[in-house]
Amino acid sequence: MKAVVILALASFSSLALAEQASAGTQPQSPAVEQYTYGMKLDVAHVVSTTDVSNQCGIVPAQMTYENSQGQRHTVEYQVWGNGCSGG
Repeated sequence: MKAVVILALASFSSLALAEQASAGTQPQSPAVEQYTYGMKLDVAHVVSTTDVSNQCGIVPAQMTYENSQGQRHTVEYQVWGNGCSGG
């Protein structure tokens, strides 16, 4: 009987540890901040940018970056897409 109780407790504790570990490893999405002219950005490393190669005209784009303290930020701005063909 003791072996069954110990086995049950061990399985519950391992499930709890697995759930806690997976919850801590998922990166949180940073809040999107609207860029305004003159805004000071502390960009140490660009993580990703929106692909605008197939878009034409002024379109919204986002840049996710890490600042000098390692915190992630996302800023949204307007950019002219590269997908416009001359003609």
